[in-house]
Amino acid sequence: MRLVNYATAEGPRAGVLRDSRVLELRDAPAGGLQALLDSGSLERAHAADGEGVAIEDVELLPPIPRPGKVLCIGLNYRAHAEEGGREAPEMPTFFAKFATSLRPAGATVELPRWSSKVDYEAEVAFVIGDRCKDVPAERALEHVAGYTLLNDLSARDYQFKTPQWMPGKTFDGAAPFGPALVTPDEAGPHDAIGIALDLNGERMQESSTSDLVHSIPELVEYLSMLMTLEPGDVVATGTPAGVGSLRDPKVWLKPGDEVVVSSPQLGELRTTLS
Repeated sequence: MRLVNYATAEGPRAGVLRDSRVLELRDAPAGGLQALLDSGSLERAHAADGEGVAIEDVELLPPIPRPGKVLCIGLNYRAHAEEGGREAPEMPTFFAKFATSLRPAGATVELPRWSSKVDYEAEVAFVIGDRCKDVPAERALEHVAGYTLLNDLSARDYQFKTPQWMPGKTFDGAAPFGPALVTPDEAGPHDAIGIALDLNGERMQESSTSDLVHSIPELVEYLSMLMTLEPGDVVATGTPAGVGSLRDPKVWLKPGDEVVVSSPQLGELRTTLS
């Protein structure tokens, strides 16, 4: 299934995206996808009968609007590490974003006035489905609710002012996220999910999760060793080669730019910069 979160007068609702139409979930709890994961009823969820509503007529929200954790993995594509002249890290490198960074598909994101070097990063993200700790890699996928897209917008000038990257990673709107949470049965193998990014119609990044240094099961194993993972936690798995900061000449985002992160399995995440 392709699950979306959308706004109603009564609050967030979870729906099924099918042929560009959104159908309500039958017997879903109020509160959207987060409530569905908290209730443990995702596997029993089914679309209600009817034609639904055209996706352009609903207000999409991020799949998980206020996750407890947004964990982002750095230097996790071999080709991206190589383009930066770095060795692939032996241990996963990660940092955090916050709920105030999240924006839905189709959003307009205001570039921070204090940075002149904002970059794009197309990422495949996964969402944790249940509370888990110390998960072995061979059982990790049992705890993945689904996959989606995330754009790790990064103010490079502030990212590298300190040894910690987070100052450049956490501005409001720095994580466009969505459009749908695609369940593993529909997304297919975890190591064959395609990912691409187009800037104003020009292809800038293209790869697949087959190039990950640390696979999705390995990430679940490592992160769940360090901390308890909760339903709705988001893990962004890293970006492929082609980021603007490592191009010659360098490419920085500017007002009016349109960035589209896409995947054959996960759909299209479109963002406009202002």
